[in-house]
Amino acid sequence: MSTSDKAQTLKQLHESETILRVVNVWDAITTKVVSDLPETKAIATAGHSIAASHGFADGEIPLDLALAAVERIVQATDLPVTADLDAGFGNPGETIRRAIGVGVVGANVEDRLVPLEEAVANVQAIVAAGEAEGVEFQLNARTDAIVRGGDRPLSESLADAIERGKAFLDAGASLVFVPGVLDREATETLVAGLGRGKLSVIGLPGALSAAEYESLGVARISYGPTTQRVALRAYRDLATDLYGNGVIPEDTPALN
Repeated sequence: MSTSDKAQTLKQLHESETILRVVNVWDAITTKVVSDLPETKAIATAGHSIAASHGFADGEIPLDLALAAVERIVQATDLPVTADLDAGFGNPGETIRRAIGVGVVGANVEDRLVPLEEAVANVQAIVAAGEAEGVEFQLNARTDAIVRGGDRPLSESLADAIERGKAFLDAGASLVFVPGVLDREATETLVAGLGRGKLSVIGLPGALSAAEYESLGVARISYGPTTQRVALRAYRDLATDLYGNGVIPEDTPALN
């Protein structure tokens, strides 16, 4: 399947009435394990997890290293890959051009609450980069209106997310990603403001289930760095057991 065809597949998944569930990966082997599940329709990378696996704090990994890691992920699966590309690494259009070059067909790019005019210009640059490469690139435009909202009332953050999100959609974004623990009321407010099938959320402890978000009109749910945290907890717990009197469980599958 060509890169353009994969972009069309991801677009169809985003536009389906069924919520797209993406279980975030951070390297080739996690990609293989997730891709082998029959329920998996697309692959999403976790930028935080990729950075951590290379010894960097979230948002501090160099672009060349991040793209090299993403390229290995693309090569490990036949499914469409959407990548977490932080805030665009200083040049969102060029970053997306390079990402498409390694086979990426969608991305999260953060606004970090820069002035709206600047954030919209970044979205336009990303969309233009996809068009120039002949790919209907699927931008999951992220607004940090809630996670960077500080002490302001939630109602103000939601209104800001809607204003920004609508501007991003008008500029050509496919979805609007609003990270944060969204309860039913907040989700209903965002869907009413952005439209059904246009909101992307993150599954965090305390959030709603994927099925509940689907019933409210959410298009996509991802899980960010939490998948790596669960895996690392299992690894730490095993190591603790082995330092005690433990042994490797006999039912351990050979997934690698």
